[in-house]
Amino acid sequence: MNTSLTRRGTATVLAVAPAAIGLCLLGTATANAETTACPAPGTSATAADADGASCSATSAGGAAAAYGLDGDASADAGPTSLSLAIAQNGGVATSTSTTLSGPAAIALGPGATVTAAGVRPGLAIGIAGPGATVTVPGTTVPTCTGGVGFAGDFQTLQGCLSVG
Repeated sequence: MNTSLTRRGTATVLAVAPAAIGLCLLGTATANAETTACPAPGTSATAADADGASCSATSAGGAAAAYGLDGDASADAGPTSLSLAIAQNGGVATSTSTTLSGPAAIALGPGATVTAAGVRPGLAIGIAGPGATVTVPGTTVPTCTGGVGFAGDFQTLQGCLSVG
């Protein structure tokens, strides 16, 4: 049985790795794209808006960070939690976290949308390429639709993969 689990794990990595590399290539921003950075450690809030890029981050005793690279990113962290949102090249990323959770939302490319929630202890990640929508609710199965997208949720021990 352990051999089967190892083979499944290897197969999953081999299936997801090309998709992740493809997302990175598809989501590459142009050199003149606007960039905004919003780190919010401890108890703080910050926001930035530039032509075509925006970010906002709020933290209530945790750490939130949002980065808009020609995209819109928003991160909200509760006490003792981490929240990360990165939006690039027209993507929209939203991440919210509560105590002891750490969600990350990464949206790369036009029409890419990721919403990740940390509502239980554990890490979660959602990555969407152009045209994909990825949702990680933290309480039920993540959903991946549209283009290339991936989600892994250690809060529910579930995930999803969309290959377009």
